[in-house]
Amino acid sequence: PSPPRHTNRLIKEKSPYLLQHAHNPVDWYPWGQEAFDKAKAENKLIFLSVGYSTCHWCHVMEEESFKNKEIGDIMNKNFVCIKVDREERPDVDKVYMTFVKVTSGGGGWPMSVWLTPDLRPFVGGTYFPPEDGVRHVGFRTLLLRIAEQWKEDKDALLKNSQKILEALLHISEISVRGQESPPPSKEVMATCFQQLSSSYDEDYGGFSKSPKFPTPVNLNFLFTYWALNRTTAEGARALQMALHTLKMMAHGGIHDHIGQGFHRYSTDQHWHVPHFEKMLYDQGQLAAAYSRAFQISGDEFLADVAHDILLYVSRDLSDQSGGFYSAEDADSYPTTTSGEKREGAFCVWAAEEIRALLPDPVEGATEGTTLGDVFMHHYGVKETGNVNPMKDPHQELKGKNVLIVQSSPELTAARFGLDPGQLGVLLQEGRRRLVAARAQRPRPLLDTKMLAAWNGLMISGFAQAGAALAEPGYVSRAARAATFLRRHLCDPASGRLLRSCYRGTGDTVEQSAVPIQGFLEDYVFVIQALFDLYEASLEQSWLEWALQLQHMQDKLFWDPKGFAYFSSEAGDPSLLLRLKDDQDGAEPTANSVTVTNLLRAACYSGHVEWVERAGQILAAFSERLQKVPITLPEMARATAGFHHTLRQVVICGDPQGEDTKEMLRCVHSVFCPNKV
Repeated sequence: PSPPRHTNRLIKEKSPYLLQHAHNPVDWYPWGQEAFDKAKAENKLIFLSVGYSTCHWCHVMEEESFKNKEIGDIMNKNFVCIKVDREERPDVDKVYMTFVKVTSGGGGWPMSVWLTPDLRPFVGGTYFPPEDGVRHVGFRTLLLRIAEQWKEDKDALLKNSQKILEALLHISEISVRGQESPPPSKEVMATCFQQLSSSYDEDYGGFSKSPKFPTPVNLNFLFTYWALNRTTAEGARALQMALHTLKMMAHGGIHDHIGQGFHRYSTDQHWHVPHFEKMLYDQGQLAAAYSRAFQISGDEFLADVAHDILLYVSRDLSDQSGGFYSAEDADSYPTTTSGEKREGAFCVWAAEEIRALLPDPVEGATEGTTLGDVFMHHYGVKETGNVNPMKDPHQELKGKNVLIVQSSPELTAARFGLDPGQLGVLLQEGRRRLVAARAQRPRPLLDTKMLAAWNGLMISGFAQAGAALAEPGYVSRAARAATFLRRHLCDPASGRLLRSCYRGTGDTVEQSAVPIQGFLEDYVFVIQALFDLYEASLEQSWLEWALQLQHMQDKLFWDPKGFAYFSSEAGDPSLLLRLKDDQDGAEPTANSVTVTNLLRAACYSGHVEWVERAGQILAAFSERLQKVPITLPEMARATAGFHHTLRQVVICGDPQGEDTKEMLRCVHSVFCPNKV
């Protein structure tokens, strides 16, 4: 590559997403005092752009607008431009996303927001194309109009931004009204089940038509609902919904049949054509969900999927230090000589490629059958490609195939006159050759940032899978990652967690010049991970650290007036709002998980005030839990633990004795939620 023509301040950052923009002609600043001071000193508006490294539309907006010299000049002349990686600074992201959702009715990334010099938002949106079209205003026009408005009528704009801020403060408040008590668990659970049941897709599983996200929180809720209602028709339906969804996802194109792991979501109803990025938080939660599904059903297929996810993470998302990387991108170069990246290029196949890789005649099959014929039939490969053009707006997947299992092994075997055992061997050989062919392609970008919260979710995945599948190797991998957290993402002097660290040169782990302090979600997911790891390993030090972190979380984030925990700590003047999330999404919200954490902490330590605190969180979210618990399935699930109290399992014996280990394997083999 030729030397870059431009370099801005982001070159000094550690985040892979910020570094991607270090050579834009835009004079980007990271979020911080230097940018704020410049805006005030020069009386300029701020343009804030928030995204993350694996975000497809973030790449598009960069290519179209931020790499454009003319647009860059307009931005530099009229605005102080700030770039934020939302995975590093979820606090900043949440404040301005709240504004964008309220004012435009939708949200997403890249998020584009214009702020006054004192950081109050007044215009915002997501992706903007560079030039005007029939139905939309282009980014260039918008920049010029907003700059003009600031010049002509600054006072009106400032007044308006103050009104907006007051409205946001009012909208975002979550607190206990009067003497509210925690809502009745039975009703909350029943309503949540009904709402999930009515949004369930009977054919393909999942809880929407399209796009379809894995949302493990829904599946975990259904498993707990089944465990509490095993003998009822509703209980049976809850289990069927969860298991069918997991199986359809595993057969679908959202599951990488060649390279393992799961992509972020499916663009269609059939789990077929995904957005191809792979996120650590999905792998961690899905490994746990498939392990639970195996515990309940005994179906080895589900255990195999859990193994498959953990193989992917161990191989592709693991740092030498024991930590886990954040994500793998969707876009990559189709070949080593390609000039531009395409979405899914690393993962999709043309029919002729597969024929060329798998030309061998198959012994014992109907006359003239090749390995390619069998493989293509089983994985839904078509000569002209199997991607619906409606799901491929940029024609990036034209003529390509996303592998999806559309036929049972028995049907595929019968079609070619094979026995099912022989078919398994043939498909395995086919996958092995495609793995080797794919290794020749340029890999997508790896986001080597390591986040405390997501490492917590992944530790839980390894620890729970290790216990449920009786795989001690997974438990020791979880322990290695917990040791990494203690070493690199915990400040030994204060005992506080840090948000992020980064892969350095060689095998080092680096920290940014001013480390980002941990947020509520970092504490909550790490505490959950340490409880899971303690229960899988019975190493007491993990339990002790979990309890220390719970005390620290209480100190930094608890709201003594309105109850529940704030997402960020007090005292950052650049944050206009301290928010409490009220929705379980691709990840559960921190207040949902912390209810169960507090109950576990109280059980292990005898601190009854933690039980009281769990009840206060449920009371603060009471109205939402009673009306729309489908938005908080993880918290709805936690109401059962609060109302029924947790069961305690005590095992007495020599920790190294075979009889003790046998007893432990017995306990771990059964799905029993709400136990310690």
